[in-house]
Amino acid sequence: MMKIAFLGPQASFTQLAASQLFPKEELIPKINILDCFNDVAHGHVDKAVVPLENSIEGTVSMTLDYLYKTPFITIEAEAVMPIAHHLMIHPDNNAYDIEKIYSHPQALAQSFHFLDAHYKNVQRKDFSSTAAAALYISEHPELKRAAIANQFAANLYNLKIINRNIQDFEQNHTRFIIISKRKEQYYNNQLEVLGEKSGLIITLPNDHSGGLHQVLSVFAWRNMNLSKIESRTLKTGLGNYFFLINVVGKWESVLYENAIAELESINTQVSFLGNYKEFLLES
Repeated sequence: MMKIAFLGPQASFTQLAASQLFPKEELIPKINILDCFNDVAHGHVDKAVVPLENSIEGTVSMTLDYLYKTPFITIEAEAVMPIAHHLMIHPDNNAYDIEKIYSHPQALAQSFHFLDAHYKNVQRKDFSSTAAAALYISEHPELKRAAIANQFAANLYNLKIINRNIQDFEQNHTRFIIISKRKEQYYNNQLEVLGEKSGLIITLPNDHSGGLHQVLSVFAWRNMNLSKIESRTLKTGLGNYFFLINVVGKWESVLYENAIAELESINTQVSFLGNYKEFLLES
């Protein structure tokens, strides 16, 4: 049985994703994304599942940073899951008594308009995860508090849902990735495949006119379709960035391999994250 780390605690959205991706493996919750990467890097677990991007709030910057800092860790798969947020309280309390609402900053942001309309004067507080907020509510029935979390958290911690699907946008999805050091492609014939892509992290040699254009032209003349290009600061000074690039489809022809060689010939640093499939999960 493999050991799979995930961004915890129990009942987090990442656990919901991990349980669908690895239904028969041992799932181990971790406090933060760095712990997931470190456990994979040091061989304490076989793989890890971490969030990469939300359709409303954008990229999870910490995940992107650690993909850059640990080039020996690759991506085995991506998985997209619809996100449903519910407002819940301890069953001993009443909805009209709520004084504070707890959740992860992204969950609070994704439910901003609902909260502003229905709980405008109720204070909001950040928690490390939606599940941690739900756990806190379950352990403190004496407090007039509510949490934003998922259905699994409500079931696990015996909380009462007072408002369902409070996210501001229906098209609220989170993309998760499976990371490991094995350089292999994950596959699960029980899940719907949305597509296939390759990931690269690219660092330009220096800031000069046309530098990014040079990089993009390497893909353009080979007719390599890019579905994503995102910059992230290197933290070495203003204006210094690395780029995450996704190339659509299989990574199989000689042209593709030569693309990396051409990028390196212009002194660009390239970290190949792998070729992997994208799966659809249930919420």
